[in-house]
Amino acid sequence: MIPIEKIDHIGIRVTQRDRALAFYEVLGFKLLFEPDFDQVAIIKNDAGVEINLILNGEDSLEGKNILMDLPVKHPGITHVALRVTDIVKAIETLQEHGIAITQGPVTFGDGQVSVFFRDPDRNTIELRADMNPLKAQTIPGLVFYDPKA
Repeated sequence: MIPIEKIDHIGIRVTQRDRALAFYEVLGFKLLFEPDFDQVAIIKNDAGVEINLILNGEDSLEGKNILMDLPVKHPGITHVALRVTDIVKAIETLQEHGIAITQGPVTFGDGQVSVFFRDPDRNTIELRADMNPLKAQTIPGLVFYDPKA
C-alpha cells in the first residue's frame, strides 16, 4: 500500500492559454508560475488548491469532451470537484460571469449540494458544498439527483 496524503494538483489540458487563465480567475485562481521549458501554466487559489493548465490542447472534436459528450463512454477522469463554503454565492458568481450551469443545484442525498459547469474547453467542473436543512430552503432550484434525467 502507498500512503497517499492528499491530492497535490490537478492537470487540465486547454487549447487557449489566455482564455483558460481568465476563466479560472473567476474561480479564484491566479497564475503562479509558467516555466519556459514546458507548456504549462501553474495556477493556485488562496486556499492552496493548485491546477496545472496544460497548454497544448487541440480541439479535434469540434468542441466536444470525449469523456462526457460522446455516446461511447471512454475511461478517464470525468470531472474535477472543488469544495466551496457558499454554494449560493458560487452560483451567483457563475451567473454574473455568464458561465452556464449544466447541472444543478443538485443533491445526491448525502448532505451535500453540487453544481456542474464546463470550462471553455468543455472540461467538467463541480462545485460542492455542505447543505443543512436551513440552507436547502435558500438554494433556488435545488433538486434531488435523477440519473435518468
